[in-house]
Amino acid sequence: MTIELAVAMAMFVGLVAYAVFGGADFGSGFYDITAGGAARGAQLRTQIDHSIGPVWEANHVWLIYVLVIWWTGFPSAFAAAMSTLILPLLFALLGIVLRGAGFAFRKYSPTLSQARVHGALFAGSSLIAPFFLGTVAGAIASGRVPADGQGDLWSSWLNTTSLLAGVITVACCAFLAGTFLTADARRAGHDELAARLRRHTLLVGVVTGALVLGSLVPITQDAPTLAQGLTGRAAPLIATSILGGIAALVLLARNRPSAARISAVIAVASVIIGWGAAQYPWLLVDEVTISDAAGAPATLRALLLVAALAGIVVVPPLVYLFRLTQSAEWVQH
Repeated sequence: MTIELAVAMAMFVGLVAYAVFGGADFGSGFYDITAGGAARGAQLRTQIDHSIGPVWEANHVWLIYVLVIWWTGFPSAFAAAMSTLILPLLFALLGIVLRGAGFAFRKYSPTLSQARVHGALFAGSSLIAPFFLGTVAGAIASGRVPADGQGDLWSSWLNTTSLLAGVITVACCAFLAGTFLTADARRAGHDELAARLRRHTLLVGVVTGALVLGSLVPITQDAPTLAQGLTGRAAPLIATSILGGIAALVLLARNRPSAARISAVIAVASVIIGWGAAQYPWLLVDEVTISDAAGAPATLRALLLVAALAGIVVVPPLVYLFRLTQSAEWVQH
């Protein structure tokens, strides 16, 4: 394994982690916005606040980690992507900022009308951010980011592959969030809420699976390099994702949401890893490979050291935080 490939894999691990953990947070906005009025949706919104409150900021660590490794280890590819895809990236950033503001302010709103405004801001932004992040991934995967960074500011992400990637990203986030929220509600003893979330999540899971499978045909025509990889080296991962999704749906149908979380994570993570495997060895598909975009060897060695230190210093506290929020002691507070 070359050093540039090792750095790219370290970056990709962070991307998968952000897609899974950050995605579960983003997806909660779907259930918030569909919860109903103030009275009907109060219990669900309280559950969302309780479930994601301790972790929603911590999960953005993975995004920072990915961006730092990208611009430091592969600066030319980073510059090209930032130049061409500045619009969807700004929209995603705006969604992340507004989401955080809405989530924080609605708890302290002095009136119901203000709480509704901030709640709508949180819910809407929770869907906007992953959608535009998905369009960025679709633009790169479909070969619309040229090496010189002079790609079209609009058509680079307003195309079939990018829009499908955006919609699928939102759907995957909603499926993850529903599975996690169902398990949290049941552990807290809110059986009626858990049953309601379980029904909604089953529907979201079926729609998500249909979107993933249905997108393969248009992607084949719009992004041939990606499609070739998906049906080639990434095929086992796509199959794993399908099986994981089916298993999650079966477990949810049998009212086993805690076990369904593992299958849902496997399903979503396999899609992301499959995308990376299908795109390999390209960093910017059809334009720049991982080795071509790599920075100086000394920089890459330093990044690997930093990634290892991050695994030692950052990962254990995050694991403890997640474990704490899943404990009986946390449920009682």
